[in-house]
Amino acid sequence: MQTRASHVVGRDREIAAVTGALSRTRESRGGALFLTGEAGIGKSRLARYAAGLAYDDGMRVIKGRGTTIGPMVPFRPIAEALLGLFRGDPPDDSALGPYKPVLGALIPEWHDPSSTTESVVVLAEAVLRLLASVARKTPCLLVLEDLHEADAETLAVIEYLADNLEDQPVLLLATIRTEPGSALELVRRMVQRGSGGLVELHRLSQDEVEQMTAACLESAAVPAELVDRLWTDSAGNPFVVEELLHGMVSGGLLVSGAHGWQVLGELKLPVPAAFVRSVAHRTDRLGPQGREVLSIAAVLGHRFPLSVVQKVTRTDDRELLSHLHAGVAAQLVTPDEPAPDWYAFRHPLTADALLAQLTPAERADLSERAADAVEELHPGLPGDWCPLVAKLRFDAGAQTQAGLLFAEAGRRALAGGAAGSAVTLLDRAQQLLEHDVTARAEVLDTLLPALAETGDFERAFALDVAGLQGLDASRRAKLHTRLSRVAYTAGWFTEGVEQVRIARTLLGPDAPDELTAQLDVNSAYLTLNIPSPDRISSAAGLAREAALAADRARLPTVACEAWQLLGIIAREQDLDEANACFGKALSLADAHRMPIQHVYALVRMAGNDWLQHGTTASLDRTHAEACRAGAITVAHNVDAILALQHVLTGDYAVAAEQIDRCLRTTTRLRFHALTRYLLMAKATLAAHRGDRGATDDAVGRFESVAKNGAQEHSLCFGLARAFCALLEENHPLAAAELDRALDVESQNPTTFHLSGTHGMRVLLGVLDGRFSWPDFEAQTTASAAGMRWNRQFTSLARAVLLGRDGRHAEAAEAFRCAQEAAAIYPMARHLGLRLVAPEAAGWGDPVTWLRSAEEYFHQAGNTAVASACRGLLRQAGAPVQQRRTGTDQVPRQLRGHGVTVREFEVFVLLADRMGNKAIGTRLHISPRTVEKHVASLIAKTGQPDRESLSAYAAALSR
Repeated sequence: MQTRASHVVGRDREIAAVTGALSRTRESRGGALFLTGEAGIGKSRLARYAAGLAYDDGMRVIKGRGTTIGPMVPFRPIAEALLGLFRGDPPDDSALGPYKPVLGALIPEWHDPSSTTESVVVLAEAVLRLLASVARKTPCLLVLEDLHEADAETLAVIEYLADNLEDQPVLLLATIRTEPGSALELVRRMVQRGSGGLVELHRLSQDEVEQMTAACLESAAVPAELVDRLWTDSAGNPFVVEELLHGMVSGGLLVSGAHGWQVLGELKLPVPAAFVRSVAHRTDRLGPQGREVLSIAAVLGHRFPLSVVQKVTRTDDRELLSHLHAGVAAQLVTPDEPAPDWYAFRHPLTADALLAQLTPAERADLSERAADAVEELHPGLPGDWCPLVAKLRFDAGAQTQAGLLFAEAGRRALAGGAAGSAVTLLDRAQQLLEHDVTARAEVLDTLLPALAETGDFERAFALDVAGLQGLDASRRAKLHTRLSRVAYTAGWFTEGVEQVRIARTLLGPDAPDELTAQLDVNSAYLTLNIPSPDRISSAAGLAREAALAADRARLPTVACEAWQLLGIIAREQDLDEANACFGKALSLADAHRMPIQHVYALVRMAGNDWLQHGTTASLDRTHAEACRAGAITVAHNVDAILALQHVLTGDYAVAAEQIDRCLRTTTRLRFHALTRYLLMAKATLAAHRGDRGATDDAVGRFESVAKNGAQEHSLCFGLARAFCALLEENHPLAAAELDRALDVESQNPTTFHLSGTHGMRVLLGVLDGRFSWPDFEAQTTASAAGMRWNRQFTSLARAVLLGRDGRHAEAAEAFRCAQEAAAIYPMARHLGLRLVAPEAAGWGDPVTWLRSAEEYFHQAGNTAVASACRGLLRQAGAPVQQRRTGTDQVPRQLRGHGVTVREFEVFVLLADRMGNKAIGTRLHISPRTVEKHVASLIAKTGQPDRESLSAYAAALSR
């Protein structure tokens, strides 16, 4: 006879929800389903039922559950579940790319000591990709139990999965108690926004308690008084029903006879005392040693390792297993299947009941003995042992020891990327070390960056760093230095500068290099982001001081940061100097085994190679290395650069797909700087396609997320809007946009150099007569003018100036150099041909150039530039191929009036209230011809006059 129901009772509605979710998952419409309810209500039973259905349907099932130590063991449920993938057929890792090393933090088989630690969001993306990879072969069910006991990082991963599983054949099924807490609040928020379903399990009715009792007793008929008592005492909680039944049967109150089950004596088992007494009764039957074994296990948690229990009790293997088997028989404990040598209580209430039977002195004694045993068995307390011993020391009353261990666990959690758990652990350490100012300062030194990682910037600044009485000035200065870094991460650059000032004041003029180096590098990065005409030079000076001080103090990480910044700043004036700076950072990173700094130095050197030569081979190699190292941020940084390269080289379809794909990822991962860069690239893509509306939309979206002084801002004017104006044949507007880019850069110098201020602006200034030789020389001395994208335009400008001086051979050579630089940029190359052709008499072949440009822009569907090329060909007396295509460019309502392509070109310019002469100049036709087209448009559209026609054109363009 068993006292557990053989099937699920009273859960038809819940079973329908689970089976429906599994069915949708098999159709690649996964998601999240949360089972909630009080302790013992049947959440785990329903989860097991769902797992059984999934197994029967051939789905892959993996399981994990929350740790009993609350938020102190980061990612435990996720790690436990993923490890289940490796017990059978290991998953295919070929599609994971740079995300495989990230998963090394959870999966020992993939651990790489050289890999970098990324954010929780990046880890969540890695988990999502692994699950998707597994589910491509077989739909997958991920069961995570006891989320109320999960750490903050696990909850963050679960939220991320729930938000992104909709199109994957993966179902996340999670159980959580309906107890107030952050986990339940998160689940409700997810359900409210449609990221998951909620199934709340309610207590059983009296009829359902009767059905469950019959199932437990394997009998069709059960005594009515038994059902009444079970219903009253359990209040419909299935777990309590089973526990009461077990106690009644084992205690002889309920017996099976010839006439079925009978109650002997009076049933008086109040709840919850009935449950506690039931557990006490069963443990008493195990004897003093058996009870001690389970009491020690309860002190350790709802899961417990046999090695520690054996160390505390000093029992041999045979005796220990005998007690455990007795506990299993009494339905108190059960083997913990995923982990060998570990057992678990069958229900958390069992451990709670055992602890309730201990006096405070007994619990403190057992906790101390357990802590000593763990420290002896696991020197240094690696992994989860540190927070476990911290908890045990706290329960034993050793507050200082517990506080120091919680602090160490917090430092480890932060180093492992679990910032949320680090904050929880460090908060507890602060409370326990309240009277030790020095120890508290050490805790704050880790807590501040942890709060920055979690985005809780206001709380970081609310901590009373200045009020740590009795702390020496250097330690206080160190904390203010930490706060300056927090301010930089938050984007509070002015506040960061103030924290640097406070730290410098505390240190005085004789500050040690160890602190001044970190202060200088922090100040350099802050200065670079505060709008100011001299921010570049100021940041460079600070970075140099930081590099020197870091070298003296032997701080390789700080030195790397300083040299990286110096290399970025040096790009504009001297690419060789920039590469030398990056080379120093690379040497330091390699010498001190700093993989993330190594990859950053490589990508910046590869970026220089791209800027100088326009090739991406180095970037491709760096991307592969970043993927191997798990440096997700760097890998996506390279993806963003390559997306812009596709725009510039005319691979617009590839660029559009890559930009949108990267934007989805960077937005999801909250990589704000990369998101800004990609929105700038999206604006550039639209502009190079000549799509004014999409260009303005993308720039508007960029400006909505960019802070004042964002360094990509000038690119939006020069690389996007200016080119859009050029493709509209609006050269004055293009020049104005480029001037605006220069103005932005003069007020807030940038480290991006493709805005046109070193290239296209020089060419347009020479063509319209604003720039002569002195202006040209002044604007092309910087290294940025020699970058390949800029070089194609500066070489054309040189050719025009040489041609005007009659130095035709030199002009032809300059033009050849321009064409060589422009070879990989088809749109820019043909636009350059169109722009310089009118100046090329005597040293070039303007007719051939214009025909080439006209053909290119005609094929690209850019009627304005193609039309301009035809007009210039006519002015040169060259025969012009007639183009009757382009009708599809005319809006349907105008085509219905019989408006021609040429009339539509005039109509578009009327929206800006342009006169006949200006329109003729733009379209390369005479003012009289324009007047004829205007008259025809008035007649065809039924407008009363030119003013009405212009208003109609403006409204239609909007």
